[in-house]
Amino acid sequence: MLFTTKKVTIYTDGACKGNPGKGGWGAVLQYKHTTKEIYGGEEDTTNNRMELMAAIKALSSLKRHCDVDLYTDSKYVQQGINSWLENWKKRNWQTAAKKAVKNQDLWQKLDALCQKHTIHWHWVKGHSNHPLNDKADALANKGVEALK
Repeated sequence: MLFTTKKVTIYTDGACKGNPGKGGWGAVLQYKHTTKEIYGGEEDTTNNRMELMAAIKALSSLKRHCDVDLYTDSKYVQQGINSWLENWKKRNWQTAAKKAVKNQDLWQKLDALCQKHTIHWHWVKGHSNHPLNDKADALANKGVEALK
């Protein structure tokens, strides 16, 4: 029996009202002709945590190994995954300045999820009228509003 890898496209975004403050995350997942939208929120959080949470929740919703194109407007997430993560792990979760990595708990969750999928990370400029990024942003704000 031949299994093919599902190709999934994901757009993620995080939002925060105050930093720290009430935060939300949102994601749009597309597989073939199906679109799924997810969102949520947390009290007393930061924008960076919500950006990470959006990617974590989106990848966690995948049921089996997928080939993923993941789009984020967060340089923090994109650079963290592509440039910083391996060195943080080598240095036992310390930065080059010998300080503890912020949001280590979420970076570790995201790292574990990255091992389950083939992920191609893409950065997209936020608030640039990209329909799916704008939708992820709207979902993240919906996550904040759901806390009220």
